[in-house]
Amino acid sequence: MATADIVICGAGLAGISAAYHLTAKRSISNVLVIDERPPMTLTSDKSTECYRNWWPGPGDTMVRFINHSIDLLEEMAAESGNFFGLNRRGYVFLTADPARVESFKEAAKIISGLGAGPIRYHKPGQSTYQPSSPEGFESPLTGADLLFGSELIRQYYPFVTEDVIAMLNPRRCGWLSAQQLGMYMFDLAKANGAQFLSGKVSGISVQGGRIHGVEVESESGASMVHTNTFINAAGPFVKEIGEMMGIDLPVFNELHGKISFADPLGVVPREVPLMIWSDPVSLPWSDDERQDLCAYEDTQWLLEEFPAGVHFRPEGLGHSRVLLILWTYDVEEQKVVLPPQFDQFYPEIVLRGLTRMIPGLSAYINKMGRPVVDGGYYCKTQENRPLIGPLPLEGAYILGAVSGYGVMAGPAAGELLAAHVVGADIPDYAPQFRLERYNDLEYQKMLASWDATSGQL
Repeated sequence: MATADIVICGAGLAGISAAYHLTAKRSISNVLVIDERPPMTLTSDKSTECYRNWWPGPGDTMVRFINHSIDLLEEMAAESGNFFGLNRRGYVFLTADPARVESFKEAAKIISGLGAGPIRYHKPGQSTYQPSSPEGFESPLTGADLLFGSELIRQYYPFVTEDVIAMLNPRRCGWLSAQQLGMYMFDLAKANGAQFLSGKVSGISVQGGRIHGVEVESESGASMVHTNTFINAAGPFVKEIGEMMGIDLPVFNELHGKISFADPLGVVPREVPLMIWSDPVSLPWSDDERQDLCAYEDTQWLLEEFPAGVHFRPEGLGHSRVLLILWTYDVEEQKVVLPPQFDQFYPEIVLRGLTRMIPGLSAYINKMGRPVVDGGYYCKTQENRPLIGPLPLEGAYILGAVSGYGVMAGPAAGELLAAHVVGADIPDYAPQFRLERYNDLEYQKMLASWDATSGQL
């Protein structure tokens, strides 16, 4: 029987961040991280690896939480020589719908008021807009810029559709290498005493109403690790791990994919930000294609209108021509199946949808080559906010349900979890992430007007 002060189940970015903050920042050396897979290989490396402080309410909880996490990201980038390639290229939301222009203005006003930064308005002949630098993360600009009119927008982004009429550009946003961020924190955690065990948590021993140990199955057989502190950071498996402790966690999983494909024609410049089309889309089909799709009941859905949100960003350095393209048009709850299985039409759907924003990409329809499709599961709560803090079993903690924002939230989430474990001061928004929030009657009332896509792209 081995012994550890703290056992963490899960070596994704959440579990690694917890290990980093417990060891490198809180000086607890005997921390054991358990995962049956190599670190950062289940979900954490399958995202777009982006971050943003642009979050809706209610309240300023998520803006404050993510702002602090970005602070930590910038601190680590500065101290590491930007080992994980943090940039601040921003996000760009675009619309061709006059009705959506007002929603852009209203959203900007609300989110700015929650602490995301000031709003700057730009019209033709009255613009001081400057695109974000493609490299670096030290821009003083926060908040967002609102641009109006196709001519002005296309002055900076001439490849977007001519009927675009408004652009919202949040600034404290960008992307990084999640894999390298995770390994940077994990290397520091291991240098301060953390260890990694390749194995599967198969059971949790509870005695006298508290955590007593963790059962592990590995290549060398079954074993028991004695510990009084256990952290459930198992990503899409947090519910199953919770059940081992007799705790029903209110979470579910969605499958989200992304596509990598080459843009050899250079339709999209390499220095652009993450770009999102904010209007619903009907896919462009030829008359013959439309007739074929109509002929079969299982393909007729491809003729329907798809929701807003198709987006992309450039991927890679140097002479790379790769684009990452994504579209969350299916948010059904799913059971975890590994490896994940994606709709055969997914690449074609996303590419065709993206041509609404970037007509030049039509050159790749039916000529996409062999795109790489991968992705992972978003583990989510009903309101798309995380679970971070103690569980109703002494010595048990949760760091999970970080949905599609686990990379950007990871540093602050790990720090908050570590503060709970050692009994340190916690921010006043911390109760909003505890499991007990669902016992609050006022919170229950708020949930009635909330949904699991809140803040999700």
